[in-house]
Amino acid sequence: MSLAALHLQAGPIADLPGLDSSEADVSATGRSMPVALEVDHLVIGATTLAEGIAWCEATLGFTPAAGGEHAFMGTHNRVFSVASAAFPRAYFEIIAIDPKAPAPGRTRWFDLDSAALQAALRRGPRLIHWVARCDELAAATQHLQAEGIEPGAVEQAQRGNLRWQIGLRPDGRRLFGGAWPTLIQWGDVHPADGMPASGVTLESIAIGGLPSALAARLPASVGIDPHANAAPITVTLTTPRGRVDLISPRLDD
Repeated sequence: MSLAALHLQAGPIADLPGLDSSEADVSATGRSMPVALEVDHLVIGATTLAEGIAWCEATLGFTPAAGGEHAFMGTHNRVFSVASAAFPRAYFEIIAIDPKAPAPGRTRWFDLDSAALQAALRRGPRLIHWVARCDELAAATQHLQAEGIEPGAVEQAQRGNLRWQIGLRPDGRRLFGGAWPTLIQWGDVHPADGMPASGVTLESIAIGGLPSALAARLPASVGIDPHANAAPITVTLTTPRGRVDLISPRLDD
């Protein structure tokens, strides 16, 4: 898989149009550092996990069984591999608020506490976000902050033998409507390495709505949709039901 360097250079991003105060807060310093990003996983949001599983069965022709709980976020999930030659460690995550979990005392990730997203998910599960992995999350976060992009604090998490660091904003927002990925750094074990083939493979992913300077920092395997009203995320899958295109709509769509 080809990688693109995330060239965290000074200057242009904080001044780009379309950034509000929570997405662009400060001007850049003069430092730069390359950090490679790879597509890690795609996120399907659902009102309940049962609805998400039923959606997966009906839409993709596969019933996901693996998954677990995120106690610190009050969510639970199902995951399955969508690895392909272009995306060798990619997987899908179906996520929902866990009704049996105590309230987390914080805003949940991926806008799951957003009234607008909750209303959208009541109409059915949908693609809402994506996550990119890197090997130097703390450094990537610091340099993005220096450019006026606030990806959130780096937090540690674990479940079973999985350990990871992830950038989490206190407001739980997905930047640019989900087009800019949440960043993650895995420990010694990556979850996709233990996932069997699902029969679903990721063929392409395209991102829309990012400023060009930020879009240029995405992995080379990720396409850029330049149209003004482009969806934040569009993916094409090969599935037991044939080709499936999933589109992450903007919340006002």
